[in-house]
Amino acid sequence: MAAFGYVRVSGIDQNDDRQMIAMSEHGVPSECVFADKMSGKDFERPAYKSLLENLKPGDLLYIKSIDRLGRNYHEIQNQWRILTKERCVDIAVIDMPLLDTRQGKDLLGTLIADLVLTLLSFVAQNERENIRQRQAEGIAAAKARGVRFGRPIKKSPKDFGFLVRQWECGNLRLPALLGQTGMKIATFYRRLRELRAKKTRR
Repeated sequence: MAAFGYVRVSGIDQNDDRQMIAMSEHGVPSECVFADKMSGKDFERPAYKSLLENLKPGDLLYIKSIDRLGRNYHEIQNQWRILTKERCVDIAVIDMPLLDTRQGKDLLGTLIADLVLTLLSFVAQNERENIRQRQAEGIAAAKARGVRFGRPIKKSPKDFGFLVRQWECGNLRLPALLGQTGMKIATFYRRLRELRAKKTRR
C-alpha cells in the first residue's frame, strides 16, 4: 500500500502550506503529494489527473477536507465512487475522521460515511455558490460606486493630434509615432478613429 495526498487551492495567489503540513504529518512523501491551484468546480485538473494515473488498488489517498477534493456536489460523489469502487483505493479525509474508508466497512459504517459524504458535498457546493454570489454582489456594488475594472485606460498624449498630422504628411514614420506615444498599433488606430470622428462632428 502506498500513501498519496491531494492538495488544492483555488488560485495561484493562495497558500497551500496548511494542507502540505497535514500531508507530512500523516507520513505522505512529498513526491506523492499532487497539488492543483485552480477552481474546484470540476475535475479537469492536471495534478488530479496525474494522481489518478499513479493510484493502484489498495493505495491510500489523504485529503485535508472534502472541499479540497472539489466543490461540485455530483462530481464529488462520482469521483468518490470511482476512487473507492472502481480503483479500489481507500480515502481518508483528515478533517472528518468519519470519512475514512479503512474503518467502518460494515453496513452501518458505510451508511454513516455515505450520509456524511452527501452532507459535506452539499455544503461544499453551497459554499462555492455563496462565494460566487458574494463576488457578483461586490462587483455590482463597486461598479455602482464608479469603480472601473480591467486595465486602466491610457490617455492619448497632448500632442497626439500634432503627431498624427506629421504622420499623415509623411514627416513621421509609424514606428517612430508609436514609440513617442507609447501606444500599440491597435490602440493607435482606435485613437485615430476617435480623433477623426471628433473632427467630423465639429
